[in-house]
Amino acid sequence: MVKRHWRLACVCALGFARAVCADDLKGPILPPDEGSPKLSKLAEKEETAVWSAVKPPLAPGVLKPVAGSEPLKPIEPPDSKKESRDSSKPISPPPGAAETPKADARPSVLPRHSNELTTPHGFVPPSSEVGPKPAPSTSPLFGNTSPLPDANLLPTLEADKAKPPSDAAKKADEKPKPKKWYEKYTLRGYTQIRDNETLWHAPGSAPVHHVGDRSVGDAQNILIRRARIILQGDVSERVSIYLQPDFAVQPPGSPDATHFLQVRDWYADVHFDLEKKHRFRIGQSKVPYGWENMQSSSNRLPLDRNDAFNSATRNERDLGVFYYWTPVEAQRLYKFATDEGLKGSGNYGVIAWGFYDGQGGSLVEQNNNLHTIFRVNVPYQFDNGQIVEVGIQGFTGRYTVLSSPIRALGVGPSIRPAGTLETGNREGHLDQRLGWTAVLLPQPLGFQAEWTIGRGPTLNAAQNAIGVEFLHGGYAMAMFRHQHCWGVSTPFVRWQYFEGGYRAERNAPFARINEWEFGVEYQPAPAAEFTMSYLITDRTNTTAIDRLGTIPYQQFVGHVLRMQFQFNY
Repeated sequence: MVKRHWRLACVCALGFARAVCADDLKGPILPPDEGSPKLSKLAEKEETAVWSAVKPPLAPGVLKPVAGSEPLKPIEPPDSKKESRDSSKPISPPPGAAETPKADARPSVLPRHSNELTTPHGFVPPSSEVGPKPAPSTSPLFGNTSPLPDANLLPTLEADKAKPPSDAAKKADEKPKPKKWYEKYTLRGYTQIRDNETLWHAPGSAPVHHVGDRSVGDAQNILIRRARIILQGDVSERVSIYLQPDFAVQPPGSPDATHFLQVRDWYADVHFDLEKKHRFRIGQSKVPYGWENMQSSSNRLPLDRNDAFNSATRNERDLGVFYYWTPVEAQRLYKFATDEGLKGSGNYGVIAWGFYDGQGGSLVEQNNNLHTIFRVNVPYQFDNGQIVEVGIQGFTGRYTVLSSPIRALGVGPSIRPAGTLETGNREGHLDQRLGWTAVLLPQPLGFQAEWTIGRGPTLNAAQNAIGVEFLHGGYAMAMFRHQHCWGVSTPFVRWQYFEGGYRAERNAPFARINEWEFGVEYQPAPAAEFTMSYLITDRTNTTAIDRLGTIPYQQFVGHVLRMQFQFNY
């Protein structure tokens, strides 16, 4: 009898919980009397499974009250001594209380995920959803709890099934069409127009001269320094091309001819993976030596590159084969620096290695020797977004020096120095360099420094023969990138120094360069920029002078005001 009463008490509590969830209960419920219909065996098993999942029972006869209802009276354990109730008289609920559903008439659907559901032992079934009651699945205990479709929606659902797929669905299923040939390539370029004025020329110094800019000199005015068009694109997923001619070249030795067409870059990149981490560059391209050498002239702040690194390779380019390894993260940083106008150098790999002729871009190879180069350049981005790059590079090979007639020390007959190609030395001279790089991109304050040492062909002090001598030099530059409502202004200051053989020039003259440059670049729009700088220079005039009484390769000391307008397209 005791066991039966506890079983009926559990059934009563379950019915109470159902009534609370259905908002049908307005007051406490009393336990059913002994005369209630017996539960089926299936219902008994189901109830056993439910109550086995709840917490251990509280003290006998204790029920936890539900919020919002009157306190429940504890159910007293049945006493065999007490007189049992008459099972023929069912117990009536108090006024205002909902009628307790019978075991065989319990609701067909009981929400399993309701925040209002509290069992007699304080157990709240877990719920991962807030808001409307979710649609439970079919359960052997609670019957079919899957939501039925609204009768009003049935015609709509059937109509949707009969509809043909939309255009958006068709496009999603279609394979991407191959690009047209003209969609694979981009065409862009830039032009630089310069004017240089010598404001002060030290008395007795060499004629006005600058290796990187022929408009710095006597009787010179406005000059088109560069006029370039760049065609680049992907021939396929693994092959891309880069073609860049220059339309403003002056042939060597010509006193008046100018604006000739010459190839600057003409190469193909062959990628060994779709992420483009590994690639070979084949053709005429930049030799990966020096960070500023890799930087495009359209991005560089000073009007010309530093002499210490730029003297290593004529035109910064050569014919060769280079391997580049660039991880995806490094590709992102290189691209970000260029796209955001941070004066980046471009993607020339974290690791670069290759072979090239050694005579310089657009120049004929003169010996049967290849230069070998290796470079490591690591970009890194700090948590605050600041990007830095550090690197080391070096090369070795043999360089054949070309000559021009001079009068050694300004006296005697006109000669060509010994050890040059014209005097029978085709094998060339040892040419080795090692350089270091440290760059802090302007965000907004930037810093850039490089230094190189090495050995290379150099005209001796007597100016009558070429030998191999030590060289060293480099530069340091600070800049500040300021964005304002009128565009972007970037003031800069650079100091550079170089001492050694300028092997890219005829006769490889010994040069000494020590100069300061103060300037500002103003960019009102991405398509236009104006640069003005003030140059204080003490540099060797590397022009071969064949004049009796004039000593070649003397120092030009002076101040030059430099201006350049660049437009991009």
